[in-house]
Amino acid sequence: MNHGLVLYGSRNIFTVRPDGGNTNLECRIKGKILKGAEDLYNPLAPGDRVIIEPDTEHSGKGMIIAREERENFFSRFNQKGNCTQLLAANVDLILCMTTRLSPPFRPRFLDRVVLQADAAKIPALIICNKIDIDNDDIDVDERLEDFRRIGHEVLEISVKTGQGLDELRQRIAGKCSVLAGQSGVGKSSLINALMPELNIKTGAINEKYDRGNHTTTLASLVELAPDTWIIDTPGIRRFVPDGIGAQDVILNMREFAPLAGKCTFGLSCSHRAEPGCKIMEAVHAGVIHEDRYTSFLRIYDELAGKNHAD
Repeated sequence: MNHGLVLYGSRNIFTVRPDGGNTNLECRIKGKILKGAEDLYNPLAPGDRVIIEPDTEHSGKGMIIAREERENFFSRFNQKGNCTQLLAANVDLILCMTTRLSPPFRPRFLDRVVLQADAAKIPALIICNKIDIDNDDIDVDERLEDFRRIGHEVLEISVKTGQGLDELRQRIAGKCSVLAGQSGVGKSSLINALMPELNIKTGAINEKYDRGNHTTTLASLVELAPDTWIIDTPGIRRFVPDGIGAQDVILNMREFAPLAGKCTFGLSCSHRAEPGCKIMEAVHAGVIHEDRYTSFLRIYDELAGKNHAD
């Protein structure tokens, strides 16, 4: 038996790179059900390490016997399947990509992704692309600066002009990163800029709805350089946090966490109208940004089953 790295796949068929080999194998899960993955939307994710058994009768094929223990994983809650959807495994950095304009800046999407990153204890870097487009929006500047203030890294780039790409290359060197963002923010274009020979298909913005069209349909692991990997994920229009209870949201939002349990009504405080609410006091004092507060309430309501949409 050999060990290998999952590059991409779906359902029961995965492309695996065997350790020490240059030829990928098309592998099926032995028995079709992988132990420990019975309740997941997908049993494996790009970045997973697996034990494989080459097919001696069919060249280029094999069987996945088991999955090795993960260091971590990045996921979202799949509402259609009502279960956890794995996006990436064994990653060092989450690249949360957005734009100032085209598609419009959506900070509440970023709030959800960095919440998931912090819950998974994986560092996140917010990448704001298309800064070559003239968009002097004080609200965008304010929110990006607030992310920096609470301790999140923010890097503004232009895939089109190359601005900021050298700094990004240095930041991801020697790491396995996962690239997440809504359709149209330029994820595939970024990977093409970092490694032009891949020539990944890219799409244009849907002018009617001012949002991107899906071009990446399957999360896949790409080797940009020796020991430097990036996982490109399909565009996500709505990111629902996974594995986080409504009561845990406050513990995983950085500027909220120090105030958890300190309200007059303790952990039972709804942070909406109660006297002595430390969260509302922090909002009024400018310690918590008003839009982050709104984001917090909406995520809480959604995870509590109230299905409040952004």
